[in-house]
Amino acid sequence: MHPAAMRRTEDEWKTRFDPKTPRPNFPEQPKLPEGQLTRGEVSRQVDQFLVDNGALVRVNDAGRAHGVIVAQQNGTYDWTRAVPTLVMRRINIQNKEYPEGTTAYDAIGEIPGSDKKDEVVMLGGHYDSWHDATGATDNGIGASMMLEAMRILAALHVKPRRTIRVALWSGEEEGLLGSLAYVQQHFGSFENQKPEYAKLDAYFNIDSGTGKPRGASVFGTADSAAMVGDAMKPFESWGFVGAVASDSRRVGGTDSTSFNNAGLPGIGLAQDPFDYGSFTHHTNLDTYERIYEEDVREGAVEIASAVYALAMADEMVPRFKDADMPKPAPEPGPGAQATKVRHVPAN
Repeated sequence: MHPAAMRRTEDEWKTRFDPKTPRPNFPEQPKLPEGQLTRGEVSRQVDQFLVDNGALVRVNDAGRAHGVIVAQQNGTYDWTRAVPTLVMRRINIQNKEYPEGTTAYDAIGEIPGSDKKDEVVMLGGHYDSWHDATGATDNGIGASMMLEAMRILAALHVKPRRTIRVALWSGEEEGLLGSLAYVQQHFGSFENQKPEYAKLDAYFNIDSGTGKPRGASVFGTADSAAMVGDAMKPFESWGFVGAVASDSRRVGGTDSTSFNNAGLPGIGLAQDPFDYGSFTHHTNLDTYERIYEEDVREGAVEIASAVYALAMADEMVPRFKDADMPKPAPEPGPGAQATKVRHVPAN
């Protein structure tokens, strides 16, 4: 009788992305008392117990109202270490492994730059999804929004100073595999830089459903956030409220954190929730009719404009000075995607 609101209140958005609002620090994760296991360790021990004792299948309660079924994942992504899982609302299940199908591909395209063509502004989203539905809001519409932003720029025959490159990532749901591999191969990291490292201006990412951008989290300094905020400022009347800085290099949740982890300016765009957390995120209801067309159209225009503004600017988005670069986060392991944050991009 009282469904979750489709949009957050204006006051909530303005508070969250007001640079004057105190930002939480990101301390190291506290160590557990000796002998106490993490939730992940408990889950792995249960999986191993079932494998060792010859279980044929594991049955899980779907755990959602209204017939919603959430795709369950093997946190190790190794089929020999867990038994097939049956979500209770399903009747028949047949699994087949394809060990030879181990290669996934990112899709990359670009609009070449002019006098600063070696410098690159990137935008992207992931196009892989879970099997319960077609992945319309996670993240087919995000990938489509970025493609539409590129189509708009191409249709306008713009001549950007910097190259504008779109990336559609695969393997995001299995642990950000596509974006992590791309960043490693092309840019390296702050501690182990490749020649292209200094040439990436920024990376825009969208991955939280069908809403238009309402705010941005930028890995960098206050000046970094201010520059991105200025690029999006023309759309305040459409509901964009501002950008805030982040200093976290932790990986998890979405592909912008692959760039943050390397010390590069990843920009996570935050969106109104709509049905994302309540109905569509990794469920059998993540289908086309959940897309809110008006927001998607506006979002593509906003992103195209902001990307073009950065591509035309005299200077790139500021970065941390070498002495101020936050320490790297631990390397992500299997199951990193289990920490995915709903509604908002991970900092």
